[in-house]
Amino acid sequence: MRPAHIYARMPAEQHTELITALHGPWRTATRMVIVVLSAAGWPASEIADLLHYDPATVRRWIARHQHEGLAGLPDRPRSGRPRKGSRRLGERIHRLLLTPKAWTTARLWRALGRPQLSLSTLRRRIREQARWCRPRLIAKSDPDHDQKCADIRDRIAALPAGSVVLAEDETHLDLLPRIRACWMPAGIRHRILTPGTNLRRTMHGAINLATGTWHHHVSVKNVSVVFCYFLQQLLDAYPDAPVVAVICDNGTTHHSGITKRWLTEHPRLQVIEGAKYSPQDNPVERIWAALKRKIANTAPATMADRVRQAHAFFRYRTDADNLTTTAPWTSPWLPEGYGQNLWPGA
Repeated sequence: MRPAHIYARMPAEQHTELITALHGPWRTATRMVIVVLSAAGWPASEIADLLHYDPATVRRWIARHQHEGLAGLPDRPRSGRPRKGSRRLGERIHRLLLTPKAWTTARLWRALGRPQLSLSTLRRRIREQARWCRPRLIAKSDPDHDQKCADIRDRIAALPAGSVVLAEDETHLDLLPRIRACWMPAGIRHRILTPGTNLRRTMHGAINLATGTWHHHVSVKNVSVVFCYFLQQLLDAYPDAPVVAVICDNGTTHHSGITKRWLTEHPRLQVIEGAKYSPQDNPVERIWAALKRKIANTAPATMADRVRQAHAFFRYRTDADNLTTTAPWTSPWLPEGYGQNLWPGA
């Protein structure tokens, strides 16, 4: 009776060790297998898939056997120790790193099946494929983002002639210094004094999306009453506009009961809330980034000094500077061509 077919079964780690051995101490025998399979009619691509080689490598060993016979299959004499780790090791490292995780050298070594490499050698292989840096946090997107932006564009397009459209947002000014990487003299690391207790102020800001005119207000807290006070400032700034539309995010102060009652009493001002989790849509975010970059690595003595820093930042900016920084024409909120006759040529 013929014996039943038996197929080799092995876990992924053992398979990795086998392939590593074929690429390592048994690589000369593997090259002989390449020649035998090629003589049997196997194409180079299939041999490469079977033995975890690059097809170009398979063709190179076949060509060397054609010219030199078996004597051409062993490693040729060369200076230094042979490089550890196959070319496919880099590809495997790259595939692993595509999945976000707190990857370290030791964790990668375990995920690769514990190859016969020291951690220092593996670190050099990793540096060929990656760099050590922090990941970037991003906000989750609104599933109805595109529809909400389309609704905002329709509302803006339907506004009566002479209406004003502004983008609004809030940020915080901290007495605790914001630290940013910067150039320093060699051998010296700057030290920024921190306060004993941090203090915070809220800044409301709004930009005219057509002209670049900037409006801002600093308060102790971000509450609905302060938001309504800022909206009143915007109304007073455009007394002749039939409608002042303010586009903002979904902060609680923007749709609180106090704000709704205030908007009912002031129908000339419309608050339009954008898509959730979409700060990238708001041009004012880029103004805040420029402000915080300006005051980074500075340590004023009092909160009043920090507020004066912010006021000074805006005092010396022109409307053209604001338009260049915010680039409102890139926002999905605006209809195509909105205010383009007022934007500076770039």
